[in-house]
Amino acid sequence: MGIYKSTKGKKEILSLYEKQLERIKGKYEDIYIDTSFGKTHLIETGNLSGSPLLVFHGGNATTAYNLLACDFLMKDFHIYAVDTIGHPGKSAEVSLSPKNYDYGKWAAEVIEKLGYEGISCFGGSFGAGIIAKTMCVAPHKIQKVVLYVPSGISNAPAINSMSMMIPMIMYWITRKDKWLRKCILPMAIVEENITDDIYETAKLSIDFSKVKTGMPSDVKAEDMKKCNAPTLVMAAEMDCLFPAKQVIPRAEKIINNCTTYLLESRGHIHLLTENEKKMIVDFLV
Repeated sequence: MGIYKSTKGKKEILSLYEKQLERIKGKYEDIYIDTSFGKTHLIETGNLSGSPLLVFHGGNATTAYNLLACDFLMKDFHIYAVDTIGHPGKSAEVSLSPKNYDYGKWAAEVIEKLGYEGISCFGGSFGAGIIAKTMCVAPHKIQKVVLYVPSGISNAPAINSMSMMIPMIMYWITRKDKWLRKCILPMAIVEENITDDIYETAKLSIDFSKVKTGMPSDVKAEDMKKCNAPTLVMAAEMDCLFPAKQVIPRAEKIINNCTTYLLESRGHIHLLTENEKKMIVDFLV
């Protein structure tokens, strides 16, 4: 079963994907690798002489959109930005369960097929949850990690997201943009954080793909303890999905080599400061 609602919808999403890729600074190359879960697409870009970095995007988004948000990584790292399998983009339309460790097993295969015994990783939201799962099933393949507003550590109960449900239903009924913005706002806190790229990516994903609502489930402490990779966990104070008051204490408890950082007064969707971008780069180099 595919992940798009129609052939037209898939074309619309991939058209935006290409437009966003064209805005990436520097050269990039498409890579396709075969995994036991299905064909996986990556964009190779950045500084090809830099340290390799595997980058994962958030749920129901694409790696093209994510690369625009992660442009601060381009100068220092040889980036492999992966399209998550079963999400919009160019990887196989095979949906994996977020409740088990399949996403981690898939990511471990991606690392192996790229030819690395181990690699550093950066991921936000759903993508951070994939990395957390990988740390559990293939700890030796992970060198350094930044988990940014991460799922998979201490997810909030579903009721925390209820404020997004009514606007989403109203958007489905009316197709009026104001309702989609109201749906995104609990994650963004303020309108200014809903950039054109965020809005357009979310709109096409909701309109034309079968949206994934289940986030990677919390990893088991005993599994995460197997990984000794230096890990930076950045959690947002007002995140309705993965609140810092839950994420940071549990991360410090279950991750052996853990540094935490509180993104003060911010929700799930926000802009990083220049100092925070530098912190991420300095941690990973």
